[in-house]
Amino acid sequence: MHSVTPFPAELPVPPAPLRLGELLVAEGLVTHADVAKALTFQQQFGGRIGSILVRLGAVSEESLLPVLGRQLDMPLLDSADWPAEPEMFMAALSATGMPPEWWVDHGVVAWKTGDGRLLAVARDPLSPLLNEVLERELGEQGWGWCLARAQDVDRLVEQLSRRRGDQDVDNDDVSHLRELAEEAPVIELVNNMLAQAMDQRASDVHVEPEEQQFNVRLRIDGILHTRMTLPASRYPAVASRIKLISGMDIAERRLPQDGRLSARVSGREVDIRVSAVPAVHGESLVMRLLPKERQDLSLERLGLSPRDLRMFRGWAREPHGIVLVTGPTGSGKSTTLYAVLEEMNQRDRKMITVEDPVEYQVGGVTQIQANAEIGYTFARALRAILRQDPDVIMIGEIRDLETAEIAVQSALTGHLVLSTLHTNDAVSAFTRLVDMGVEPFLVASSVRAVQAQRLVRRLCPACSAVDNPPLASVEQSIAPWVEDKSAANWRRAVGCSACQGTGYRGRLGIYELVDVTPAMQELVMQQATTERMREQADSEGARTLRVDGLLKARQGLTTVEEVARVTGGMPADA
Repeated sequence: MHSVTPFPAELPVPPAPLRLGELLVAEGLVTHADVAKALTFQQQFGGRIGSILVRLGAVSEESLLPVLGRQLDMPLLDSADWPAEPEMFMAALSATGMPPEWWVDHGVVAWKTGDGRLLAVARDPLSPLLNEVLERELGEQGWGWCLARAQDVDRLVEQLSRRRGDQDVDNDDVSHLRELAEEAPVIELVNNMLAQAMDQRASDVHVEPEEQQFNVRLRIDGILHTRMTLPASRYPAVASRIKLISGMDIAERRLPQDGRLSARVSGREVDIRVSAVPAVHGESLVMRLLPKERQDLSLERLGLSPRDLRMFRGWAREPHGIVLVTGPTGSGKSTTLYAVLEEMNQRDRKMITVEDPVEYQVGGVTQIQANAEIGYTFARALRAILRQDPDVIMIGEIRDLETAEIAVQSALTGHLVLSTLHTNDAVSAFTRLVDMGVEPFLVASSVRAVQAQRLVRRLCPACSAVDNPPLASVEQSIAPWVEDKSAANWRRAVGCSACQGTGYRGRLGIYELVDVTPAMQELVMQQATTERMREQADSEGARTLRVDGLLKARQGLTTVEEVARVTGGMPADA
């Protein structure tokens, strides 16, 4: 009788491989709700879970691909990792013995490496059809998949298509454009474009057509960076998609248009304002991203020095008068006003805003959206809210005489008015209001204070390095305002992966605060020159934007070069 080897009670069971959704949740890139929504979409319409998450705006392709590469054990390639000459792709495809039409029609590109291996990229390398055909035709040669960004794959396929002499379809037909805008690859590309912008903290997305290509540039910390370059043949579909979701007329390409939409992008709710302007090679499209929730709306986080913070808080406690924040577009004026509202929002005062558009929603504050198209202008809205018994009124921008006059009357009748104005410095606000048509004595008696501001890029904390002191004249110019007598900490930008090689990450404000004293009121009523009012402000201790910026550079928060870029007027070798 043969002995029977006892069967082990428990066999080791290899752990089941994690699914892509689980991996993305573990990385903190998406939520369980995002995955559930994507799975529901997949059950109804099919598709890969990763592409669906990108299409739904839950994650950007840049964040998805490294995780997908680890799951599939496929190398992730950048455009610098494959041949630059299209001839090398054509030679590799011809050597396979398969017709070039098959590769182009299925969106697959292959090339040979230096050691003779054949590598391939495609939008969907997991496609059973593609794998079955390639294994049958190339099984003996040996080949392997790599991952690449969809835009890079599309550009390679476009190059092959041009080499074949394919003709572009008619992009003037509106129905055809609408069909293109609804195709999954176009939806995925636009959503990925927005998700990438959110991931990189961009404020604006610029889509700019040229003769042979179009560029996608992101404004990050005030500077434009090119992030995509795609074939011009793809531009009509992308432009139509952007115009379609923002409520524009896709058939109108001769006149400027404005649109807007709300969407969930990279896990965040965001309002998007879109502008389309006809140009030589097509419409230039700009999308401004306005996240609905901001966690950093506090005066302490804006970069105000302790002295300036005390002054501004004092102005916010005034019972009446106008407090103006001035500066060019994109200088952070609205953010400053929202931070003031958040601090003042103690629920003991009625606060109403009139804006176009409402950029951020603040709890406990009545926010009104002006709409000039239906006649609901700033002035009309202001007249209405004066009957709402407000204590504090925030006006998005004083744009014309009518709005300025109502703001002045509101201030003179016991309301605190906060607003913005487009001027280059603080004292220019007085002459700007007078130029609008407001009487000088009304300006002098109603305006309580003016703050001018700009934004400078903040040095990346991971890579900034100690720098040599600037010119002696620079240090002398700020010496009277140095409160911290410790050693200066001049630093320079270096660049690393954390800041994408720029040397800067984030921004902070530089400020010029002017209190309207009796002496300044007298100058305003006399319609004194800006230079004379500037001298008066200097004598009363106001410091200029440049001085405030250099003080922050001395603390190691930014660089002298960055202050010079924003404020101008300094030696290049400072």
